[in-house]
Order: sequence, then structure tokens, then C-alpha cells
Amino acid sequence: MDDYMSHIDALTRIKQTLQSCLGRRMRFRTNLGRCRVLEKEGVLEELHPNLFVIRIEEDDCERRITYTYSDILTRIVQLTDPVTDTDFFSWLN
Repeated sequence: MDDYMSHIDALTRIKQTLQSCLGRRMRFRTNLGRCRVLEKEGVLEELHPNLFVIRIEEDDCERRITYTYSDILTRIVQLTDPVTDTDFFSWLN
């Protein structure tokens, strides 16, 4: 039960951190499996109850990528500040 509650607390903290970063540019690194990694920069655009949206612009094209909060918890996606290269969720390590 304690492990379950710690995950709930971590997800709440992740949501609060992202809320404070809304509209901010960030670098994200996504583990796609089989040694494939996607690294891009984008703007945290929207937060929803179960997911968040990052808008990326590249080659005169705008895309939106969605992730769940548990993707951060499980380190499938890592978000860093593009200027300072600081991990927003270093406390998960």
C-alpha cells in the first residue's frame, strides 16, 4: 500500500511541476525502445487529467506530441531545461 501511495504522491508532484512550466520551452528525450531515442525541443502547451501536450516546430511544420504523467515517472520521457540542461525531475533518479 505504501508503494502505491508513493506513486500517487510522485504523480501529483509531477503534475504540479508541469503546471508551473506551462508555456515554457523544454527539451525532451523519449526512449522509444530497441535503442531508439527521440530528442527534440518544444513548448509545454496543455495539461489534461491524464496527459500533457508538447508542441514542436520543425521544418515549417508544427506537431503536437502527447505523453502521460506516468511516462515521466517510469523515465520513458525526460524533460530538461534547454538553457541550463537541468532535469526538471531529477528527484526521480
